[in-house]
Amino acid sequence: MAVLTDFSDNILTITINRPDAGNALNAEVGEGLVDAFKRAEDDDDVRAVILTGAGEKIFCAGMDLKAFASGQGVDKIGAGMSALDTCRKPLIAAVNGHALAGGFELVLKCDMVVSVDGVRFGIPEVKRGLYAAGGGTRLPRRIPLAVALEMGLTGDPISPQRALELGLINQVVPREDLLPAATALAARVTVNGPLAVRWTKELMWDELGQPSAEKQREATGKVFSSEDAREGATAFAEKRTPQWKNR
Repeated sequence: MAVLTDFSDNILTITINRPDAGNALNAEVGEGLVDAFKRAEDDDDVRAVILTGAGEKIFCAGMDLKAFASGQGVDKIGAGMSALDTCRKPLIAAVNGHALAGGFELVLKCDMVVSVDGVRFGIPEVKRGLYAAGGGTRLPRRIPLAVALEMGLTGDPISPQRALELGLINQVVPREDLLPAATALAARVTVNGPLAVRWTKELMWDELGQPSAEKQREATGKVFSSEDAREGATAFAEKRTPQWKNR
């Protein structure tokens, strides 16, 4: 299965399970995330959720560009990512490896983040002729504009230590401590009143605001359907340098 779940002590752990493909988001992962977060929402015994990836190299490499190049599963990938936005339970990312593109955007959708050392966080979409449509463009609401623009326009990643300095993550721990640390953090939440926790989360996120839906649709329509977007994904699949046409 592309997405695994495990429930214990009021905590639902969701694992993206495509380690051989960098835990990249495809249609199967999208469907699995929708189902897992529906379970979290519907079960009152679930008081907190941990999201992690299988393996030790990559938390999530973002959208499966080979699937994108063939036009497969984009809607289901979007639905899977949106499932995190509608999760009313406290959500903790346990980052076991590199979190790039849509993988970093999954992290940004989480309420708190625990990461192992030696990994990278970034939104390299521009390197493939795309843009960070899953939430990366909201980075200026979280970190200084100049830093957000550097990440978004160069596509270059940052270290966990830099992410910690910027306030994007909560803890950096040794690999063997990752899930225990994330579980301990979740347990500190689950002992509190569920309604109070839910509304505290919702009201705090509301303070960040949302981008214009109209502008988001316009940007997505223009960029993701462009020749450059197809070229970026195709070049990645063919392991060559993209040839941009600016259209």
